[in-house]
Amino acid sequence: MARLKQKYFNEVAPRLQKAHGYKSNMRVPRFEKIVVNIGLGEALQNAKVLDAAAADLKVLAGQSPVICRARKSISNFKLREGNPIGVRVTLRGDRMYIFFDRLVNVAIPRIRDFRGLPSKSFDGRGNYTLGIKEQIIFPEINYDKVDKIRGMNITICTSATNDEEARELLAEMGMPFIRTDN
Repeated sequence: MARLKQKYFNEVAPRLQKAHGYKSNMRVPRFEKIVVNIGLGEALQNAKVLDAAAADLKVLAGQSPVICRARKSISNFKLREGNPIGVRVTLRGDRMYIFFDRLVNVAIPRIRDFRGLPSKSFDGRGNYTLGIKEQIIFPEINYDKVDKIRGMNITICTSATNDEEARELLAEMGMPFIRTDN
């Protein structure tokens, strides 16, 4: 079992249940999935970019990514419906907890000039999204084999009903938010 999964079930969930007075442990907020997405607008001109990003994402996530295709045509961007424009992977279960552990404890501290993550990136339903500018903050990525620095979006979906519950869950799990106590 993943280290953070054990921490959630042994420490975090009982603490949140007691703090909020949930009668059932099924009401306690939990992670549902983590979605990692790399958008590749340049894939329209160079299809090999898609392969390189998919390889990077496969190394990071531990499972094969899915190619995202355009839903509708946009003539200003020379985009046709069905063109490949990105790669994404959805993590659940143990892989989700392992990825979150590596993200919080290894990758995020390697961000240059890092002072904490903003706590305002919630969507109103308890999901948190953060953008990363460089994929090389993950130690699994071999810097010598990187053809181009790419960013990615990471969305953490929780079962929390509001942003406050989700913020508390992520903070308990070790997410380094910017301190706002003045």
